[in-house]
Amino acid sequence: MCERAAFLRAYKLENEESMAALCRRFGISRKTGYKWLERYEQEGEMGLLERSRAARLHPNQTPRAMEEAIIAVRQARRWGPKKIAVILARDWPPDQVPAVSTIGDILARNGLVIPRRLRRHCTPSTQPLAHAVHSNLVWCADFKGWFCTADGSRVDPLTVTDARSRYLLGCQGMCGKTDTIHVQAVFETLFRTYGLPERIRTDNGPPFASTGLAGLSRLSVWWMRLGIVPERIQPGTPSENGRHERFHLTLKQETVNPPASTPKKQQEAFDRFRTLYNEERPHEALGQVPPATQYKPSPQPFPARLSTPEYDDDMAVRRVRGAGQMKWAGKDVLVSQALKSQSVGLKAYDDGLWQVYFYDVCIGVFDERKLKVNPLPKPKKKPEKSDE
Repeated sequence: MCERAAFLRAYKLENEESMAALCRRFGISRKTGYKWLERYEQEGEMGLLERSRAARLHPNQTPRAMEEAIIAVRQARRWGPKKIAVILARDWPPDQVPAVSTIGDILARNGLVIPRRLRRHCTPSTQPLAHAVHSNLVWCADFKGWFCTADGSRVDPLTVTDARSRYLLGCQGMCGKTDTIHVQAVFETLFRTYGLPERIRTDNGPPFASTGLAGLSRLSVWWMRLGIVPERIQPGTPSENGRHERFHLTLKQETVNPPASTPKKQQEAFDRFRTLYNEERPHEALGQVPPATQYKPSPQPFPARLSTPEYDDDMAVRRVRGAGQMKWAGKDVLVSQALKSQSVGLKAYDDGLWQVYFYDVCIGVFDERKLKVNPLPKPKKKPEKSDE
């Protein structure tokens, strides 16, 4: 800028050199010298500023109509580039739909992308998620972190998804009522609507689990009486339920940003999102088709009566009373309060030691000399094989 101003000052004020000589002294061509002179006469000092050399028009530039369509989908659905590309392909010719990276650039250019802080992620375990090979084999359940609506009411969303199809079975704002009675009522409604799954995967928090024997809770005992196997991830490893955890991020972005004015309005937002998520929103893990195209209800209906456990003839059967205790040799032995009014089977396997079963699941070891039911020992880790 200073060099250009000096050049023009020498040309206009000093006027001692020809344009050719002046340009040689400043190390520029005559064409450049005349260009600066012309811009100064038309725009003044602002004409001396450096200008972008980028082309005004690009042969591969995304048409304005397409860019507006991308922005409209993003504002309506808050979806990412991959899902937006799927939606555009329904109404536009395939050769006119931009690449996913281009859609991402358009969203960023228009301020529609929220930058995220880079985080280090652990490698997700393939077990026990890998066995979810068909619908209703595994349901995933969890509470998304609680929040308050605009009127100050607390909402605890209970979410249930099918692990294979990603179908959102239920999203219920519990309004602080996360005890067994209210959660069981939600699951009973889902069981009557969709049938029974084979397994339900949860974390180790209440009411799904307890600190008692085998982590049993009244809710998990009810599931077992329905023929459902409770699955609990290892403590502190949410990656074992990673599909459901990732779903919670989408739920938060779509329904809680910002929260609704009242719990009733928030539930309406959950219900709208559930319909959109299941029937319209493409899912990348399913080949960009909605979960509703992959899910089918379970053929196992909700029973009219709960089953009672049956044990082999070689097992001693004891009934757990209201305080969670069973009788052995005339004395009370604590088993689990979650099993009150249920019967357990005991199978002798060593001198004075019995395996305690509820249905066909071994839940502990009874030492008749100490009159105590101990938790099952933790399985030992297998030694790693040497490469030699």
